[in-house]
Amino acid sequence: MDSDFGAARELSDLQKLRSQYHPQLPPCLQGTTVRVEFGDATTAPDLADAHTISRFFPHTYGQPLAHFLRATAKVPNAQVITEHPAVRVGVVFCGRQSPGGHNVIWGLLDALKVHIPKSTLLGFLGGSEGLSAQKTLEITDDILATYKNQGGYDLLGRTKDQIRTTEQVTAALNACTDLKLDALVIIGGVTSNTDAAQLAETFAERKCPTKVVGIPVTLNGDLKNQFVESNVGFDTICKVNSQLISNVCTDALSAEKYYYFIRLMGRKASHVALECTLQSHPNMVILAEEVAASKLTLFDITKQICDAVQARAEQDKYHGVILLPEGLIESIPEVYALLQEIHRLLRKRVSADNISAQLSPWSSALFEFLPPFIKKQLLLHPESDDSAQLSQIETEKLLAHLVEAEMNKRLKEGTYKGKKFNAICHFFGYQARGSLPSKFDCDYAYVLGHISYHIIAAGLNGYMATVNNLKNHVNKWRCGAAPITAMLTVKRYGHGNGALTIGKPALHPATVDLKGRAYELLGQNATKFLMDDLYRNPGPLQFDGPGADAKAVTLCVEDQDYMGRIKKLQEYLDKVRSIVKPGCSQDVLKAALSAMSSVTDILSVMSSPMSANTPSKSVFPVLAATPHF
Repeated sequence: MDSDFGAARELSDLQKLRSQYHPQLPPCLQGTTVRVEFGDATTAPDLADAHTISRFFPHTYGQPLAHFLRATAKVPNAQVITEHPAVRVGVVFCGRQSPGGHNVIWGLLDALKVHIPKSTLLGFLGGSEGLSAQKTLEITDDILATYKNQGGYDLLGRTKDQIRTTEQVTAALNACTDLKLDALVIIGGVTSNTDAAQLAETFAERKCPTKVVGIPVTLNGDLKNQFVESNVGFDTICKVNSQLISNVCTDALSAEKYYYFIRLMGRKASHVALECTLQSHPNMVILAEEVAASKLTLFDITKQICDAVQARAEQDKYHGVILLPEGLIESIPEVYALLQEIHRLLRKRVSADNISAQLSPWSSALFEFLPPFIKKQLLLHPESDDSAQLSQIETEKLLAHLVEAEMNKRLKEGTYKGKKFNAICHFFGYQARGSLPSKFDCDYAYVLGHISYHIIAAGLNGYMATVNNLKNHVNKWRCGAAPITAMLTVKRYGHGNGALTIGKPALHPATVDLKGRAYELLGQNATKFLMDDLYRNPGPLQFDGPGADAKAVTLCVEDQDYMGRIKKLQEYLDKVRSIVKPGCSQDVLKAALSAMSSVTDILSVMSSPMSANTPSKSVFPVLAATPHF
């Protein structure tokens, strides 16, 4: 099988046309020099975690932000790197395949050719296992020819998604040492980039010269933080799924007799489900974050769907489309408790046949209540992060089963006088992740590949390539790099000063912000989507013409310009320094002291550990005001 990696592929006419598209580069990445401006030292997003993170990552914590600048930028303290010795760079796919991944490699190769043509780019075959085994393929233009702007990870392949154990980390270090790599570029999501942070720290500790660079590529869209606005692949996944959903919506409206339950990928976060709802306008979506925040039970969710079905029936509507994220099942409190018990017993090597007899009374009652097909799926061994095998648990069939039973009960009791409830179930899991990438993902991935070279040229270790201002034209994208340690958090039990740290620092999946603008937009339209059949068909993925430049709704409505605000703040601070100098008037000095005293008092309160660990109470009024549909 290894002999197939990198083999030329037979392309369709459309694939050939896509392979000819050359992604755009922002001005800061053009030319043959690298200009980098370093900002202030970074800290942890939660100050309560700072000590723990610095203890685990003493060599890579607190590094500064890096901004890459265009040649004409007038920044006096920027470093200009003009000498580019030949380098050997390794690249590995560590996460699940996501459209656009190949373009990261293309962008890196092109950057190497522009700056140092004699450099070598090695791809590791078979993901992290290929890294450990030192199985490589030298990447060239000829090798890449049939993979440019194409989906999948089949250029190099992937296997396990982790480089975590002592043996795995040591094998990676040995591979980088034996192959004399100057840098290792890791392409993946939260798990892969957590591993990248640990590798960077270990390499620094053991004085290994290889620099580690992370690239945010994941279809789930959950590697989001103040530095990372979006992930490669998310745009494509949502556009492809939205067309499929809208086709189903049209079918539902045409037949007028089926309810479609559609489960979407996304792991523990509901970003894909939210974005697809805003693009295609199905009747209902149940976000895992809503369920978790309101502690909704399986009965609560079933009742909400049944009430919606009954309300639509009163308007003589007996059809509808309901979206469900695959992480929903773990967000239901009693099901989550059941899964935890099952996983604990599986770790003790209790056989699946004997688990039901060893469950607690509450969990046992729930387990016996569930239909046989769900019981079998809940007994599957958990993933490496101890979560359930979400892609294998048919939540859509479970809810359709429960809703049908409840609607039949209401029909029999006479509380529901409509037609018989009919459900059709789908799981849109693998249909989109091998898609040709959208224009946005082609450009974004290619740019990140270029940035990874700039990070290497600047001699940075443990950094993630970042692009900000993504909702605007490529010419306005701001390119930089942020230390991965500045994105890490620590799981904590409890709140306030009594909170207990659990586990090592890691990149944790970002969930849908229930106070964010995208969720607010959903809330504003929830009732209309539910009752009025405002189905919207965005059409198939566009590569040119109308729709080609459309970007994710959630990306466009959120105000995420964190890096821009950091630079703006620095400008204000510099301006204060330029005005308030020794020799200025007493009035100017007094005004500055008064203003700065007020600002620092406010910021001290906001950034204190007690404040950081106090849960916000504003989520629940939003939930109460928003229909759960």
